[in-house]
Amino acid sequence: MKIGIIGTGMVGSCIAFSLAVKGTAEKLILIDDNKERAIAEALDISHATPFTFGTRIIAGSVEDLKDTDIIIITAGANQKKGESRLDLLTKNVAIFKAVIPEIVKYAPQAILLIATNPVDIMTEIALHLSGLPKNQVLGTGTVLDSARFRSSLGYHLGISPTSVHANVIGEHGDSEVLLWSGAVAGTTPIARIAAQTAKTLDEEIKTCIDNDVRNAAYAIIRGKGSTYFGIAASVQHIIEAIAQNSRMILTVSTHHDESISGDKDICYAMPAILDRQGIKKTLIPVMNETELTLLQKSTQTLFEYTQKALKML
Repeated sequence: MKIGIIGTGMVGSCIAFSLAVKGTAEKLILIDDNKERAIAEALDISHATPFTFGTRIIAGSVEDLKDTDIIIITAGANQKKGESRLDLLTKNVAIFKAVIPEIVKYAPQAILLIATNPVDIMTEIALHLSGLPKNQVLGTGTVLDSARFRSSLGYHLGISPTSVHANVIGEHGDSEVLLWSGAVAGTTPIARIAAQTAKTLDEEIKTCIDNDVRNAAYAIIRGKGSTYFGIAASVQHIIEAIAQNSRMILTVSTHHDESISGDKDICYAMPAILDRQGIKKTLIPVMNETELTLLQKSTQTLFEYTQKALKML
């Protein structure tokens, strides 16, 4: 599989390293406005390949994206301390206006995977700018948020997070919705697991976990400036699902002709079946009334900001 990565900052380079050492890509093309940085990252990562799968890694330009299968876009302004993902909107729309048409010019067949924040809005912007089919453009959505939810639940319950199945949907951001009502470990509801393992899972604990998941990015940014390992692993997981044609269900950000709140033409995260063509089908999970109301508020927020972003095109 031939994969391009646009943007070789910490997120882009960590994704490239993960794809190389796991052998997901046969060839990686790293592209950045800072060509020296792209060359250095390609060289550094290539020095790890003798110990892994021998992935070929080059620093290139958009012309080199011809015949790529997937293009991952991480290019954008970094989220700063105290800055929300939505604050990034104006700067990153301008970047996409310059980048997306050039990508499609050389690689109209590629699946576009958006990792730039605010990811739901930027996925819709990429869809508009590219003119590609809806199944071919997706965002990382809440795959990372769901991983954070599962990690926190697993730690609290004293079980492996790989056994926890719990999703976050809606915006990848402040209005995201944790689906407590459908969370299970194995095939057992987490409330029953908690009772059997003598772990408290009352509203206070749930609120604490919710806050940890919702504010994880801000805590990481305060401590080290940016997040990159978690999102790199999330992108790796999404790419593997596509490359293997696995029909895995992941909470990626996809276009909805009509949202759960009735607003039209926005992207947000819902469980979706992924295959070699990108989005196979979007699914609607089980939600209680509170979760549904929160999701409606989340999509309304995204609709408002998406409309603002579209006016910038």
